Amino acid sequence: MLEQVNQPSDLKRLSLAELEVLAGDIRKFLIDKLSVTGGHLSPNLGVVELTIALHYLYDSPRDKFIFDVGHQSYVHKILTGRKNQFHTLRKYKGLCGFIKKAESKHDVWEAGHSSTSLSAAMGMATARDLKGETNKVVAIIGDGAMTGGMALEALNHIGHEKKNLMVILNDNEMSIAPNVGALHNYLSRIRSDKTYKKAKEEMEGLLKKIPAIGGGLAKTAEKFKDSLKYLMMNGLWFEELGFKYFGPVDGHNLAQLLETFRQADKIEGPVLVHVVTRKGKGFEPAETDSVTWHGAGPYKIESGTIIKSSGHPMYTEVFGNALIELAEKDPRIVAVTPAMPAGSGLLKFAARFPKRMIDVGIAEQHAATLCGALADEGMKPVFAVYSTFLQRAYDQVVHDICRQNLNVVFAIDRAGFVGPDGETHQGVYDIAFLRSIPNLTIMMPKDENELRNMMKTALDYNKGPIAVRYPRINGVGVEFDAEMTPLPIGKWEVVREGSGTVVLAAGPMVQVAEQAADLLKTQGIQIRIVNTRFLKPLDEEMLLQLAQEGRSMVTLEEGAVMGGLGSAVLEFYSLQGIYGMQVKLMGVPDYFVEHGSIQEQRAEVGLTPENVAMQIQAMLQRKKARA
Repeated sequence: MLEQVNQPSDLKRLSLAELEVLAGDIRKFLIDKLSVTGGHLSPNLGVVELTIALHYLYDSPRDKFIFDVGHQSYVHKILTGRKNQFHTLRKYKGLCGFIKKAESKHDVWEAGHSSTSLSAAMGMATARDLKGETNKVVAIIGDGAMTGGMALEALNHIGHEKKNLMVILNDNEMSIAPNVGALHNYLSRIRSDKTYKKAKEEMEGLLKKIPAIGGGLAKTAEKFKDSLKYLMMNGLWFEELGFKYFGPVDGHNLAQLLETFRQADKIEGPVLVHVVTRKGKGFEPAETDSVTWHGAGPYKIESGTIIKSSGHPMYTEVFGNALIELAEKDPRIVAVTPAMPAGSGLLKFAARFPKRMIDVGIAEQHAATLCGALADEGMKPVFAVYSTFLQRAYDQVVHDICRQNLNVVFAIDRAGFVGPDGETHQGVYDIAFLRSIPNLTIMMPKDENELRNMMKTALDYNKGPIAVRYPRINGVGVEFDAEMTPLPIGKWEVVREGSGTVVLAAGPMVQVAEQAADLLKTQGIQIRIVNTRFLKPLDEEMLLQLAQEGRSMVTLEEGAVMGGLGSAVLEFYSLQGIYGMQVKLMGVPDYFVEHGSIQEQRAEVGLTPENVAMQIQAMLQRKKARA
């Protein structure tokens, strides 16, 4: 059946039975293709029937489908002409793992961060009305994303304005990790309230038996049904916000989905359709463990085992283990995460210290301010967050933590390129957006042993907020020190001596610089390599010494050039009145780098040993020519 569907219009001629066959074909297609490429398997297996129903009933792209995050957009991609590109999914120059406007006219809103769909839907519905158009606007949001403050702000506004739009609440009890919070518990009560569902069905059956209900009697019947909702379900929160509520609906029952959407279309004003789905449906390993299979690498279909890459432990794992060691000795240490306990390496910590592990759900702003208050009360909060998600809490970092100079530790994971997740998740901006904030200290380790020592440094530090940023890669395989030792604040480390150009390298760029040095050594060129493990404060003493020696320099960072380490070095020399220094900045240029492997992303922007060596050679040639 899937072979017959290349565009949404192809769905219109299929029967309900054929649509159900199509759903099975799509699940098999996803399981087969993602076993090779990897990707977000369990979220997409859960929305097969829901996506088919939307494209069957409505007219994309005239009708706007706004996916809250691309985790659940693979079926949409399949139905909109991209099934033959799935072998390139998340590969360099291939199909994006998220919604991508450049890929298709059917992709109307890009999002890799959650809780944005309702605001976007309100904007599109407002624009539609101002232009005098009549298209549908449909936002598809998960119950995990509904906990985000931005989603709640939008719900409030939509309910007030009474715009004609549909919100589909895809309730699978999960974000990436199991959901937490009062709203999650409320939805659970709705899902499990069989008494209400039975009473509602019996009342509707009774009303249908009355011939020709009209006028006042019909209004009375509707009021009675509404009263029944409040009586049986302790009040419908969504209806109080101004939405007409439908559900809960079985998200894997196509007939029920289609009928519910048709009923919802008859309503004036905003409607919310509560759809209950099962993450990973159709693939037993993903149904059993949807957290692991949320975003899995390649796997074996028959055995349901993920093919794990070999190598040294990832920085994330090293961070988690170090935090446990430190927390064993200090009961004030508390870990905080915004719905990322597994991705942030905190599952072992949660098992060991369940009362000192706080998962706030998708609520980065709340998490940041919560950490500030914990610190203010003498605790030692560690905010474990991806670089890309820390962007969402910028005001709280500035206003609630740094301004009050509170002892919060930021454990910034996925700092640098992130590979297949691409431009919405690249961790290349945090140096620039954090460096300008007073009171904040920023570190980045060259290897996993130094990460452990930085965690000790951060948790011993009591002079304000401090950040440790580390990449989404395996460690380099160094031995650990017997004991974690704090580092001297603001002091860099010379890792290779040399009489010529100096490379100031941050984090994993130290290894890139080392490889470049080996290339140059064969040509008789000896460079010095400095591990700039403190990005703020800079090692001003060393920078002054390098200026006195008249050294040419290269700054090397897997972060935005604008506002990064190189900018900081140039600012320092300018403020010191030191001019004429030859400083080459190497980092991420001023555009969004798309998905691919980390090595491909580095190669695209020139962060390779070969290019570093070539740039240093060019600098030496220019210096020689001027002499």
